[in-house]
Amino acid sequence: MDFHFVCPAEGGTLFLLGTDRLGRDMFSRVVYGARISLLIGLVGIAASLFLGLLLGGLAGYYGGWVDSGIQRLIEILRSFPELPLWMALSAILPVTWSPILVFFGITLILALLDWTGLARAVRSKLLALREEDYCAAARLLGARPKRIIARHLLPGFASHIIASATLSIPGMILGETALSFLGLGLRPPITSWGVLLNEAQNMNVVALYPWLILPVVPVIVIILAFNFFGDGLRDAADPYK
Repeated sequence: MDFHFVCPAEGGTLFLLGTDRLGRDMFSRVVYGARISLLIGLVGIAASLFLGLLLGGLAGYYGGWVDSGIQRLIEILRSFPELPLWMALSAILPVTWSPILVFFGITLILALLDWTGLARAVRSKLLALREEDYCAAARLLGARPKRIIARHLLPGFASHIIASATLSIPGMILGETALSFLGLGLRPPITSWGVLLNEAQNMNVVALYPWLILPVVPVIVIILAFNFFGDGLRDAADPYK
């Protein structure tokens, strides 16, 4: 056929999504940036899951002043607006840090601020399950609280924890994207979706080079995918359906 939908000039190079202002292929950078954005979501939710299980498990099993102290800490953290708190903590990262240290710093910040919802879910489940007969039997047999929580209580709602963690991953990805977009997150030479969108802040640039805003498409797709996946896991784990 002589008709071609896409036909670069003779001897030229085909750029599916165009190039940035430095002539770099946008499609390659979007694919490459997916590694960083998704890794932050997965590593961040792993740290958040650990904190949520630890503190939520302690609050739900022991109750009393332990539960009150952890609940007050959760309420303090949740009383701050999320995005300004992210920005304030990200702004204190030294500008002299290497990109790897900034990556781990941003991941740690997102994890430290996202464990509260999971901790409350774990606490509410443990408050109900700790009164069950099998839990009382384990205590009478001399099992330690750590073993009771890890071997008897947590497996009882592991599917709910997995679903909740999956639904939290999009928040991590959006947090990194927002901070990098505002210039307070990852910085070049690291490439992430937020770093790519940072170049589209200037409306004059977007008007002249509209393809620079295309990295927002994979962000939307991944957020929807994780939300649908989490909803499916939650429905599959629902014992009443």
